[in-house]
Amino acid sequence: MLSGSATTIINIIVMVIAYPIYLHFLGYEKYGVWLVLTTVLSFAALGNLGIGTAVMKLVAEEYGRKDILGVQRYITTAIALLFISGMIILAILLIFKNPIVNAFRLNEESRQIVLWLLPYIGILCIYTFIIQIFEAALSGLERMDLANYIRTLSHAIQVLVSGILLALGLGVKSMLIGGFASCAVIHTLTIVCIGRIVNLHLWDIGNINRSSLKRLFQFGGTVFSGTLISMLLNPFNKLMLSRYAGVSTLPVYEIAFTGSMYVRSLIEAGLRALLPEISRISSQVTSNAQEQILRLYERAMKFIFKYSTPIYGLLLLLAPFIFQMWFGEKYVSTMPGAFQLMLVGSFLSLLGVPAYYTLMGVNKVNSCLVAHVIQSSINFLFVMVIVILFDRLDIQQVVLATILGFGCSASYLIITMRITMRKI
Repeated sequence: MLSGSATTIINIIVMVIAYPIYLHFLGYEKYGVWLVLTTVLSFAALGNLGIGTAVMKLVAEEYGRKDILGVQRYITTAIALLFISGMIILAILLIFKNPIVNAFRLNEESRQIVLWLLPYIGILCIYTFIIQIFEAALSGLERMDLANYIRTLSHAIQVLVSGILLALGLGVKSMLIGGFASCAVIHTLTIVCIGRIVNLHLWDIGNINRSSLKRLFQFGGTVFSGTLISMLLNPFNKLMLSRYAGVSTLPVYEIAFTGSMYVRSLIEAGLRALLPEISRISSQVTSNAQEQILRLYERAMKFIFKYSTPIYGLLLLLAPFIFQMWFGEKYVSTMPGAFQLMLVGSFLSLLGVPAYYTLMGVNKVNSCLVAHVIQSSINFLFVMVIVILFDRLDIQQVVLATILGFGCSASYLIITMRITMRKI
């Protein structure tokens, strides 16, 4: 929990430093072009197939049994699988690059930049798949704290490298090089850390195993479903904003969404211990299990209101001043409003976190999946109705769609949790 809180705070500091740098050297139009590329990367990430999470779980099981050969088999099999998946994604990007870029309705200059960088985004996607396996393996080897710290360090390195190259005048490709630098840091450090824990021969193709492949798919399938559903949220919103409001609006939306989610993470990090604790209680058939779980739930809700109220209240009140000081001459009037609205959405989402972990802990995983469906579907439908009726879209409307999705999802989780607890 300490590593989660510490890395969240450091990530916020890195974010506060990064955005003004990017906007200073790139401006809203060019930074929007980079966000188009990251949106394509987000969609391409579907090729991960949820394997990373499966590796974490299965490696943890094998390591708990001291079966090092089993650990090797899962990691090597996952690397081979995701390398093939990444190559397929790269081929799709190369074959359909024109229709993909046309979907964002960019001007000719921006379109040419995206077309030029798209193949490299495909290569970055493959690299991202591979390093996710190493991160997951390190977490499965009971060192999630190291994985968190390495990921945070990689963010800082990415900003540093990108900032230096931007200052040298390399433009949007600076962001791409920064992305590769970030991956290289994760790759190197996770390999070193894994090697200090266990001696593995990861590149022996003899470790590729059919039964390991089957189990990876079985556990990764549910995660993949959740990932597929989540595509209707942030990447979809960016796509629609680019098409109907212009690529220059993407930085404002990105800053509002990412900033509000980091604020949410400050509180959510303190709630992550709910899942293992509730899992432990629910596994024991005792008469007061329901009472214990509800007591934990109530404590979690009190924790949210006690610590989030002053944080959210101050940010809502001071957002205009904060953004003017933060961005200086790059400040635009839509920034604080979008952030304030998104804060409301992130708070509503936070209210559903204790119910989410409670349902997960009592093995009601399908209810959590339904909550993702509700959130993304409402977001999707709201945006599409606006576009169909008015043939236009702005940031406020997209943010309102996000708020509505978060609110309905949280309400469903809370109601479902209450009903479930009555049956225990």
